[in-house]
Amino acid sequence: MSARENLALSRLREFQPLNRLTDDQLVILVNRAERRVYRPGQKILERGGRDGMDFYLLDGSVELSSADGRRTILEGGTEKAATAVARLQPRMFDVTAVRPCQFLIIEQALLNQLLRSAPLAQTDQGEVDADADEAHRLMMGFYAELRSNQVSLPSMPDVAWKVRRLADREDSTAEQISQAITADPAMAAKIIRSCNSALYRGFSDIRNVRDGVVRLGVKTTRQLVTVFAMREVFRSRHPELQKAMDRIWQESRNVGALAYVLAETTSGIEPEEALLAGLLHGIGAVPVLVQAEHHPALLASPRQLEKAIADLQADIGAAILEKWHFPDTFVEAARHGDDWFYECRAETPQLVDLVIVSRLHSRVSSSRNEGLPEFAQVPAYRRLGELELTASRSLKLLAAARERLDELKQLLAAR
Repeated sequence: MSARENLALSRLREFQPLNRLTDDQLVILVNRAERRVYRPGQKILERGGRDGMDFYLLDGSVELSSADGRRTILEGGTEKAATAVARLQPRMFDVTAVRPCQFLIIEQALLNQLLRSAPLAQTDQGEVDADADEAHRLMMGFYAELRSNQVSLPSMPDVAWKVRRLADREDSTAEQISQAITADPAMAAKIIRSCNSALYRGFSDIRNVRDGVVRLGVKTTRQLVTVFAMREVFRSRHPELQKAMDRIWQESRNVGALAYVLAETTSGIEPEEALLAGLLHGIGAVPVLVQAEHHPALLASPRQLEKAIADLQADIGAAILEKWHFPDTFVEAARHGDDWFYECRAETPQLVDLVIVSRLHSRVSSSRNEGLPEFAQVPAYRRLGELELTASRSLKLLAAARERLDELKQLLAAR
């Protein structure tokens, strides 16, 4: 293999899921892929398109434009460009070259075929366990289905979508937002209950949604409505899968509450945003569990199902939040919230830092210490320097905020 081929394969391994393939498979992929160059201003992909191809940005920069006018710049070689650009089909973004850029274009069918036959890593003795190999092949086939959009990503609950759309408009009023909430009686009750809780209580009780919106403010109302609506996403018709959904929801609820408490002492991060980011960090597990209904072998093996969730939820969670037009900070928290050693490039603490540290505390507080790194080894922990955290101070901080944590959990547990 030439040095040039080595360099090319090394570059390909920076992309997901290409990093799951062997060298031989990558050579096949490169020989059947197309490299294409675009000039500044040239349209690369159109919203609504279905072409069955994956576009990987090798270098340059592009602009992604969504239907609601939001625009994002993507730079080649960055973490955000580690997956195919606008990979969901029908495509949700127009993609236009900003600077001269080069793409590697791969047929989804070819990549899915290679993923299904990707070998399991050998043991130190050079052996491969037959059962593990079968499970691995099942996983790769399952992954290929998810990638090629044979699995539907969940939609944002209707009330959350309406309230977020209204809150993003400068001319929206508290009356309009309260009307959207009141159309869902259960949501209206939760908002009123929140306003009268220890977290947001004023001098008098709130008795209607409009007064609640005024007390909370539009931004907090938007975040809380989304928080409460998320419980409905974690649903399955299959009893065993619903148990798994409930476990993930409980873990997400704990992480969200911890992130809220930590955010209160971290400048620049709003507690409600931290709560929502913590709650959403595991949402990528939902499509995995839903799709598992169609895979009896995966459903029959709790261990392999857990492995499927661990392997896939980060990419899928990021795709869901992109579909829902969440800010990049939320997408980053979903994609990297399960990576203890991820280090955000931003200078100031971000949502992903709070999610990672909250997950660490959640595991410690529930005595699930196996495989956990030391606090000082976690970059996100060091990045929350404004908290001057040490392991003992972290636990004392959370112990002092126990009442607030309990209040948050009660709010999130309300039906």
